Amino acid sequence: MQIERLVQMVFYIAGHGHVTARELSQFFNVSTRTVYRDIDTLTLAGIPVLSVRGSGGGISLMDGYTIDRSLLSQEERRSVYQGLQILQAAKYPNAEMALHKIGAIFTNALEAEWLDVDFSHWGSDEKERIKISDLQHAIVNKHIIAFQYVNSELRKSERAIEPLRLVFKSHAWYIVGYCRSKEEIRIFRLSRMQRLQVLPEVFSRELPPDYSLTPACGGKCDFPFLKLRFSPEIVHRLYDEFREDQVRLCEDGNYYVTAQYELNTWTIHYLLSFGKYVEIVEPEAARAMLRERAAEIVKIYAEC
Repeated sequence: MQIERLVQMVFYIAGHGHVTARELSQFFNVSTRTVYRDIDTLTLAGIPVLSVRGSGGGISLMDGYTIDRSLLSQEERRSVYQGLQILQAAKYPNAEMALHKIGAIFTNALEAEWLDVDFSHWGSDEKERIKISDLQHAIVNKHIIAFQYVNSELRKSERAIEPLRLVFKSHAWYIVGYCRSKEEIRIFRLSRMQRLQVLPEVFSRELPPDYSLTPACGGKCDFPFLKLRFSPEIVHRLYDEFREDQVRLCEDGNYYVTAQYELNTWTIHYLLSFGKYVEIVEPEAARAMLRERAAEIVKIYAEC
């Protein structure tokens, strides 16, 4: 819409100080003739846009024309800007344009160069980034989403849910939503959702105001404590994946971790990812599960 482009153009010019018609035409994907027409419209609306054609010319705002910046402190401005950078990294819709607008308002008050946020994993390409825009549309406009889900036990199932909230927690994105097959609010990890579709069907459910993510993760207080012994060669991963108070260096040179885990396939596969550098000290049930799975792996590679 022209009115939206006009507003964005004012913020863009304010943020850059001095621009050319060609630059604006490329940024807004319009002809230079349209740019000059927009400048005339802004001038008629009382916006002091100066346009000088020819060599050395350009487009700028009249000196002294500023947007009121007094509502937020410098620290608050940085916080707002950094939050928008995170949204931009998540491919949140319109975040880039919002950054231009905020940058124009907070000129000379930002130091954005120190922060660079990227939610994609190492080696991934652009196609692997999370489709935040589609999910935002589904949540805001209350559209059912359907997908195939792979749970921690590696079982696949077809799901249709009413998406209620998008959450980023512990290095991963999750959707909180009402699962129609289970008839309750569940949490789904986005990386395990395949063939995601936003359906035309809408819903009216709201997330309960007293909803808390922590208890919804399952009764972890009933899970057993696993005592794990790690070799020093793997210490770099320990501080990435466990709390500092869970890791203890002992006199034998090994590191010991005590943490609660559900005894299931996911837990055993996770511990196997540490290879020979981890040993389950207790409980015996967990040792037996890992021993059985390791024997299955050895069998695959055993010589005929």
